[in-house]
Amino acid sequence: MTRNKAIWRVRGSLLAAAMAATLAGCAGTANTPSANDRADVTAAAERLRAAMVDPSAAVLDAVVAEQLSYGHSGGRVDTKQSFIGDLVNGKSDFVTLDLTDQTVVLTGDVALIRHALNAKTNDSGTPGAVSLKVLQVWQRQGGQWKLVARQAVRTPA
Repeated sequence: MTRNKAIWRVRGSLLAAAMAATLAGCAGTANTPSANDRADVTAAAERLRAAMVDPSAAVLDAVVAEQLSYGHSGGRVDTKQSFIGDLVNGKSDFVTLDLTDQTVVLTGDVALIRHALNAKTNDSGTPGAVSLKVLQVWQRQGGQWKLVARQAVRTPA
């Protein structure tokens, strides 16, 4: 190997190491979750669950982000307006809504919540039952946790 190639290889390695150190430093200082964040986002998710059983437009509006993308297991996707409207007018009616096996992962101002959902429904007056696996994406906006995305899949029979 020539001397010039060796110098460039060392410079490249040093540059890569410097970039890695810079990125690692940034990752450690940017919006590190506090001890209360897990409790706060879990409480917001519980407010959402309760408002889905006993719909309150005001509560739903407070916990749902303007840019909501709410994916149903059947493929339909709701916006904030259609999600709240369907709950308030009874098109989507949860008689019971039980969440189990919940996990919460925090990274900065984003929280990922996964759980199993089992519910009795009465959508548009038609009784039913649903069993789903759900992923919710929450973001801290203006100091409050807001649901920005949700996707559900049916559990295997």
